Amino acid sequence: MIKPMLLTLHRDPPVGEEWGYEVKYDGFRCLVFLDKDNITLQSRNGKSLNNHFPEIIDFLEALVQQDKLLQFIPLVLDAELTILTSPWKGNFTAIQKRGRTKTKETVLDLAQSTPATLLAFDILKASGKTLVSLPFQTRKAKLKEIFTLLDLPLSPNTYSSVPLQYVPYQLNGDMLFKKIKENHGEGIIAKKTSSTYQAGKRTPDWIKIKNFRNISCFITAYQKDNGYFHVAVMNQDRILPIGLFSHGMSSEERRALIAVVKENSKNEDNLFVYVEPGICVELYYLELYQGQLRHPEFRRFRFDIQVKDCTWNSLRSSNLDLPKSVQITHPEKPLWEEPFFSKLDYLQYLTEASPFLLPFLKNRLLTVIRYPHGMSGEKFYQKNRPDYAPEYVETSVNDGIHYIVCNNLETLVWLGNQLAIELHIPFQKTGSLLPCEIVFDLDPPSEKFFANAVIGALMMKEIFDQLQLASFVKTSGRKGLQVYIPLPEETFTYEQTRKFTEFVANYLVSKEPELFTIERLKKNRGTRVYVDFIQHAEGKTIIAPYSLRENSLPTVATPLNWSEVNQGLRPKQFTVSNVLERLKEKGDPFHSYHLKQDRQPFDKVLSFLDQV
Repeated sequence: MIKPMLLTLHRDPPVGEEWGYEVKYDGFRCLVFLDKDNITLQSRNGKSLNNHFPEIIDFLEALVQQDKLLQFIPLVLDAELTILTSPWKGNFTAIQKRGRTKTKETVLDLAQSTPATLLAFDILKASGKTLVSLPFQTRKAKLKEIFTLLDLPLSPNTYSSVPLQYVPYQLNGDMLFKKIKENHGEGIIAKKTSSTYQAGKRTPDWIKIKNFRNISCFITAYQKDNGYFHVAVMNQDRILPIGLFSHGMSSEERRALIAVVKENSKNEDNLFVYVEPGICVELYYLELYQGQLRHPEFRRFRFDIQVKDCTWNSLRSSNLDLPKSVQITHPEKPLWEEPFFSKLDYLQYLTEASPFLLPFLKNRLLTVIRYPHGMSGEKFYQKNRPDYAPEYVETSVNDGIHYIVCNNLETLVWLGNQLAIELHIPFQKTGSLLPCEIVFDLDPPSEKFFANAVIGALMMKEIFDQLQLASFVKTSGRKGLQVYIPLPEETFTYEQTRKFTEFVANYLVSKEPELFTIERLKKNRGTRVYVDFIQHAEGKTIIAPYSLRENSLPTVATPLNWSEVNQGLRPKQFTVSNVLERLKEKGDPFHSYHLKQDRQPFDKVLSFLDQV
C-alpha cells in the first residue's frame, strides 16, 4: 500500500522563487490506481472509496478503455475528492455526507444530486514507471501532458461534466490566496518545485496554510479527560457555546490557562472544571459550521477586553470575511422584524450563496429593488449605476441606461450594503439580443392555489422530457414556480422561442382549462394559474436564482430538484434560515444548468413546431 505524502502546517505561506502554490480543497485525500482491469480510489488511511463514489468509478472505467490512455497505465495519481462550489472551494458538508453514506440507493442518489470531482495534483507512476524521485515541477508537467492528451479539464471547473480535473500550480501565492479568501476556501498549499515525492512522510517541502479567521471568546469550562477548553460568546444576554479548542498553545500557556481556570472555578465534577465568564482568549478558526467553530486553535490571551466584547455578532462578522474594498454601514439595521433579520444577516447570506448566485448574474443587465428601510419602508427600482458606486462595479450601457453588471463578490456585497434585496435579470447576456434560456412563470392567484402551479410544472416536465430538453425548476420566492430551459448562447431568437413558449402555454390550457389560463388581466383569471409566456421577451426580466424576495418572511427564489415538486411543496418553506444549510446538505439543483446549454436539441423542437 502506498501512503500519500503529508503536509506541514504553517501560519503564513513561504515566499520565494523555489515555491509553487495550489488551492487546498475540503475533501478526501485520494490515491488513484488505474489499470485496465482494476481501478481503486484509496483513502489516506488505505481504505477503498470506490463504493462511495460510483460516478467517479464509472468515468474512470470508461477512461481506461481509451487507446490514448493505454500507453500510460498502470497509472497512479495523488488527488483530492471534493464537491466543488467554485474553482477555489469544496463543499465540506456535502463531501462529509458522501463519505458517511453507505446505503447503495442513497449513494446513487447523492452521486446524481451532489456529484464529486476528482482533482488530480500529482502523479506517482505512469506506464508502470515510478516517478516519485522526479522534481515536483517535472511531475506536474507530466501530469498536465497526460490530461492535455486525454482532453481533460486543465483547471478545476464547476461547470464541467468531467469529474477528473487537473490542479495547476501558480508562482504568485499572494494572488492565489486572495482569491481563496474571497471565495471562503479552506486554504493554500505551498510546494517546493524541486521536491521529490516522499510517500507517507511529513516534510517542510509541502506546506499547508489554512484560511483562518480570528474571533475573541471566553472560556466556560476545562475538560479534564482530553484537555480541551470550552468557549462561548454572548448573544444579547445569553451565553452561547461555540465549540472547544486545545491546539495552538505552548506548554507554558496551557499550564497557565489551566491554573487560571482552577483558580476561578465555580464548580467541578468528574469531567469538567466550570468557570464563570471572564477569561477571554482569541482563537483562529477555519469557518463557522452549524454554529460551531471548525478547527479552532489558540492565538493569544485577551486581557484587554471583557466578556461583553465577545459577541455572536462579532463572530458572524469575522466569519463573513467580507471584501476589504467594501465599506459596510449600519450592519445591525433590521430588514425583517419577525423573525428578526438584519443587514448583517443579509450580507452573510450573500457571501455564502455567492458561488451559486453569481453565475446567473454574470454579464447580465441588473435591475434591483432596494429597500433602504427594510420591508416596513418604501422600496424603489434601480437600473442606473449611481455616481457614488465604487470602481469595481461594472456597467453596460443599453438604451441610454448605465446598467450595473454584477460580475464579482465585491459588487454583490456592495449591492447588499445598498439593501438591494431583489435581483432581477434579463434572459440574454450583455451585448446580445438573443436569449440564453427560456423561463416559464407559473403564477397562481394566491398561495392557496400553489398546488395547481405544481401540477403545471410537472406537466411541463413531461413535455420537455419527451422532447429531450433538460429542464430546471425553482420557486419564485413568492407564490409561484418558474421552469427553466437553458439554451446555447447566440443561437436562437426571441421570435423562435416565442413559438415554443406559446405552444406549451396553450397546451396546458387546452389540457386543464379549469386550472390554467393565459389571460393577461388578473380580474379575468379567477382561481386559475397564469402561464406567463409573454414575459419571456427582450427587455423583460426574471428574479435570479437564490435572490431574496419581498415577503412576510425572508423567502428565497430557490432552485429545486424535480423530485421535490409534489403536493407537499409549499411556497414559503425556503427562507434564508434554511437555504444555505440546504445547499450544504443537498448541493445545488442547478449545478448542471450551464453544462446543459450547448446540448439542448432545441433546433429539432423548432422543426417539429414548424410542421404542426
